Amino acid sequence: MSTKHLFLILFIANLSPFGYAKQKPILQIINESLEFSVQQSLGLSKKMVNIPERLPRTVNKDGELVTAKDNWWTSGFFPGTLWYLYEYSTTDNLKQAAQAMTRRVEKQQYTTDNHDVGFIIFCSYGNGLRLSKDKSFEQIIVNSAKSLSTRFNPTNGTIKSWDRKEWQYPVIIDNMMNLELLTQATKLTGDSSFYKIAVSHADTTMKYHFRPDGSSYHLVNYYSNKEGFIERITHQGYSNESSWARGQSWGLNGYTMMFRETRKKEYLEHAIKIANFIASHPRLPKDKIPYWDFDAPNIPNALRDASAGAVIASALVELSTFTDKKLSKKYITLAKQIIRSLASPAYRAELGQNGNFILKHSVGFMAKDSEVDAPLSYADYYFVEALIRYRKLFNKKKSFK
Repeated sequence: MSTKHLFLILFIANLSPFGYAKQKPILQIINESLEFSVQQSLGLSKKMVNIPERLPRTVNKDGELVTAKDNWWTSGFFPGTLWYLYEYSTTDNLKQAAQAMTRRVEKQQYTTDNHDVGFIIFCSYGNGLRLSKDKSFEQIIVNSAKSLSTRFNPTNGTIKSWDRKEWQYPVIIDNMMNLELLTQATKLTGDSSFYKIAVSHADTTMKYHFRPDGSSYHLVNYYSNKEGFIERITHQGYSNESSWARGQSWGLNGYTMMFRETRKKEYLEHAIKIANFIASHPRLPKDKIPYWDFDAPNIPNALRDASAGAVIASALVELSTFTDKKLSKKYITLAKQIIRSLASPAYRAELGQNGNFILKHSVGFMAKDSEVDAPLSYADYYFVEALIRYRKLFNKKKSFK
């Protein structure tokens, strides 16, 4: 074998998620990724000091940092990432950065014109309360839950996602991720109305959003004055009947969380159904990072979505703690595969590069050519969440290696 061929083989092995992953135990990969994420995120936090009242969003096609106002749906993810990293490494600089970024979204507690207050406030203030025990955060969470509750329609049983003229009453699968804000508010106040809204929304979504195989539509346009729906579409996916990858990940994460919060058996069964759809899908790539849509027409040349992979990995780690041994092994194995891939040079950035975001190669909104093959703040958030969750599980059970 020539030296040239040997170098080529080594180069491919180093860039491949599998070549990289097999060199190290999973816990070492996780710890290294968390250390990297601390450095990368503190670097981004330093940049944000000079950009007041904004939050990191992505980078543009020239590699320049793109920020968002506090009312943009992703604004809570970077503060939440910092809180998770503080959970890993309890240093003052991480805590101070998390507190500073969290305060930038405070006024969103009064947002009533969309459903994203759950993403914005729970990722930031929810994690902040859990880790800092700052009592002032409690009222902000409760106020946010009250704001989100104003969008609940008891007639059709759901929380309205958007106020847009093209749909009568649109509800997107993403909305499942906002329900934890409501369950937390019930815990803080003893007011069961928040919990009941969350359960109603989850029950109705389970009834109308999903296909028999466990895949989901992105958007259901409900009647506003009676039960039932007008149409079901996949607004951000390839087609109405396709399975948009991040949509599947939101559903998986949402129903896993709702089982944790309610212990309703049907939520666990539904989460398992979604997980099995993803895990057994014939178009899930070898490295387990999904294409942006499972039915994208140009597979295997379609773009991957690291954000969907990160959300799936995080959900699977938690779901594995609720299932029998056989399913638990299946889900934790898949989660490890995804984490290994995301932590490899194929998806994880180099230090100081990628606008100081952690992951590369996510897809925001393909049809609008928005944030396509780009870093995204929520990809980083769920990647770090997956790392933290797996690390806790490893330390608790020691049997996962």
